[in-house]
Amino acid sequence: MVDKLEMPKKKISKKYLEVEKLWVFIVLMCVSGFYGAYTYCIRGGVFSNAQTANLVLFSMAIGSGDWSRAAYLLIPMSAYLLGAIISEYVYEPMRKLKLIHWETLLIFIEIGAVIFLGLLPESAPYEIAQVTINFISSMRLNTFRRAQEIPMATTFCTNHIRQLGNNIVHFVRYKDKRYFKVSLVHFKMLFAFIVGGIFGTILSAKYLGRSIFITLIPLTIVFIRLLIVDLKTEKDDFDIVPGGH
Repeated sequence: MVDKLEMPKKKISKKYLEVEKLWVFIVLMCVSGFYGAYTYCIRGGVFSNAQTANLVLFSMAIGSGDWSRAAYLLIPMSAYLLGAIISEYVYEPMRKLKLIHWETLLIFIEIGAVIFLGLLPESAPYEIAQVTINFISSMRLNTFRRAQEIPMATTFCTNHIRQLGNNIVHFVRYKDKRYFKVSLVHFKMLFAFIVGGIFGTILSAKYLGRSIFITLIPLTIVFIRLLIVDLKTEKDDFDIVPGGH
């Protein structure tokens, strides 16, 4: 069943902030696709965007009595947990400061993390890149929650696949074009992730760890746009809370 909030309304009265615009989510989803390919191809053969796989491996390690492996898996999961805690804790104080939105600062932090990873020597432990992306992905997942009225995730694809299927069925069943439009939104997010994964695979094979520098281009575009909006067109809109918060 498609959630009621999943459906865009015919008449939109609410003012949406730039951080809620679909283009921002699509760009960030593409970057996440790159991260997934990057960590899998050259940073230990893992996907660091989400933690479901790590929880499964953690359970298997405990079940098989591999306590050192279980202890190790607590590191990325703890990094993910910490990212969620920090992003949730700082959100409201940042909004009350009325300088820039937390979303803008987060993208700046992510840019710094990418530069850090790109400068790491190839001999550096894979865990450094994995935990860094765990942390960043968790903060981003907890921060960018809705593109206008549509619940979104910018770090993994599972919910987008589910919502794509649900909305296709509802469009066929009810002939309501709004369901088709929502289907296209989720399809665009999935396509962006795939594009990012393709570039991540190709560039990682050619440039190894330095390949992650390419993500600075989309991230910088998002950061500059959000910063300009914060300082100019939305400087009086800090009392508007983005959807999902």
